Amino acid sequence: MAEEQRVTVRTPDTAPVKVSCAQCVRTTAHQVLAEVEVYWADDWYKAYTYYQIVQCRGCDHVSFRMAESNSEDFDVDDQGKPYHPETVRVFPSLVAGRAPLRDAHHLPYPLDKIYAETHMALATPQPILAAVGIRVLIEAISKEKGAAGKSLMEKIDALVSMGVLTSDGAASLHMLRGLGNTATHEAKAFSHEQLTTAFDVVEHLLQGVYLLPLKAATLKDAK
Repeated sequence: MAEEQRVTVRTPDTAPVKVSCAQCVRTTAHQVLAEVEVYWADDWYKAYTYYQIVQCRGCDHVSFRMAESNSEDFDVDDQGKPYHPETVRVFPSLVAGRAPLRDAHHLPYPLDKIYAETHMALATPQPILAAVGIRVLIEAISKEKGAAGKSLMEKIDALVSMGVLTSDGAASLHMLRGLGNTATHEAKAFSHEQLTTAFDVVEHLLQGVYLLPLKAATLKDAK
């Protein structure tokens, strides 16, 4: 079996790539400033990894992009043509259009840590871990508020009777609970759109239960 590995360092003159910019907090065009291509192949398999230093063409912020593809992964584009998809990671990682909650450090422990790790899983992206993290966040909120119940379903319902949640809010959390259960027990990776929508709901809950009351208390003290 013949094996081949090739490492190429270059300053590419290529079209910009789309990258989630940590400064613009959205996906923007980035110019590739420098690139290292690592190619590996044997008799049946070929793989490419590109290590790139990229710069946002809007704000000049510099990031690191890694893109991987191989001969065994196939997908089909909108015209029905097969292609080899890339797995892309960007450092520092960021979900496009979603910065962390500004006041997340005011969340009680360990909610602040769970929130940060779940946001990171969503940004990396690690979809299964992100879904599990969303469920753990709901469990941690229920515990911190002292909601009674043998199961998370009962604890969410208890939050309604305690006045922490509305009935509509509880219905939303039950859907997220199901999402987390599926990810945990079936190792299912939900889509980026589904996970970001679920994280919207969780952030709204954290804002309403913890962060907005803190801000309101500050206004009361000032008065």
